[in-house]
Amino acid sequence: MIKNGIDCIEQYDSSFRGKRLGLITSVTGLTAGFESTINVLHQKYHLAAMFSPEHGVRGNVPAGGMVDTYTDSVTGVKVYSLYRGDSHRMTREMLDAVDMVVYDIQDVGTRYYTYLYTMLYALEDCARAGKEFVILDRVNPLGDRVEGNVLKPEFKSFVGGFPLAMRYGLTIGEFAGMADDVLGLHAQLSVIPVEGWKRDMLYPETGRCWIPPSMGLPGFDAALMYPGLCLFEGTNLSEGRGTTRPFMEIGAPFVDARELTDAMQAKGLKGVAFTTAYFTPAASKYEGEACQGVNLYVTDMREVSPVEVGMTLLYEIMDRYGEEARFLPPMKEGGRQFIELLCGSDILTRQKKSLSELLEEFGEESRSFSEQKKRYHLYE
Repeated sequence: MIKNGIDCIEQYDSSFRGKRLGLITSVTGLTAGFESTINVLHQKYHLAAMFSPEHGVRGNVPAGGMVDTYTDSVTGVKVYSLYRGDSHRMTREMLDAVDMVVYDIQDVGTRYYTYLYTMLYALEDCARAGKEFVILDRVNPLGDRVEGNVLKPEFKSFVGGFPLAMRYGLTIGEFAGMADDVLGLHAQLSVIPVEGWKRDMLYPETGRCWIPPSMGLPGFDAALMYPGLCLFEGTNLSEGRGTTRPFMEIGAPFVDARELTDAMQAKGLKGVAFTTAYFTPAASKYEGEACQGVNLYVTDMREVSPVEVGMTLLYEIMDRYGEEARFLPPMKEGGRQFIELLCGSDILTRQKKSLSELLEEFGEESRSFSEQKKRYHLYE
């Protein structure tokens, strides 16, 4: 079985002894034996504080839900929120409570995931405050493959805070090294590496159980398709939230399931199959309303190209239902549309290129990023 950083922590015991530790973690912070990183650090060292990302350190907060600062009932340790309405930053009070900040969250390998930027902001804050920052590295479940465009600086947000490709092919430890170098942070950064992982491995090949990093990604197939299907969060189409198949079924009340399924099957996209979907979300978009659309099934996890699938499906729906299917308006006046923040550009809203032009441009950017990231690789 592949060992993540937390499984190797005893080899680095002296780095943690005698220090007040602050831990950024989530429900995925588990050893190979299913013991939480919270418990490991609390029992072995001085766990002085915890810092909560989106969904909370125990995974009990829904997507987008604000997290409050509170005292953890199990450990008695104070939990500071890094996912609150006013800021995602570490304050002076938080940093004064610790000597070292430790990060242990399973990444999903996709640019839109907010855990990335919780880590990045904390790295920046620790660099400014002169605090040590340690990452207990974890495998990238989507392996080494790169897909999609690279975020443009003017579209920076908390769902895209660094010029990464949509599917970027780095572990969180590798990304931290890249960010530290590119941004010139000069952080006191250390990475406790993964053992036994080959970078072209996909998660089912690691021998580890899938622990859902959030309620929206209950299984590996959903995480695999997330680089392409997450874009539907920026539309008035249901991305499957509130059903048993989030990011694996897409639809709306105005969609004809049969015609859309037939159209998508006819495209011959590699590694994926489509069937008709009839569903009524219990939450999120179209709560309680009957929807039609497509179910997606991964038939070959190495052949499928999630970004190509997502963009092809998006273009097909917009072409068929353009009067009803639309991108969501900005969440605040004068702001950017959410689809632009997810896409990291205005290629869908203002440039309006053909699908073939868009995929060609995405391919060029992903190839360039794939070469750029190699200098930060920690694993073969």
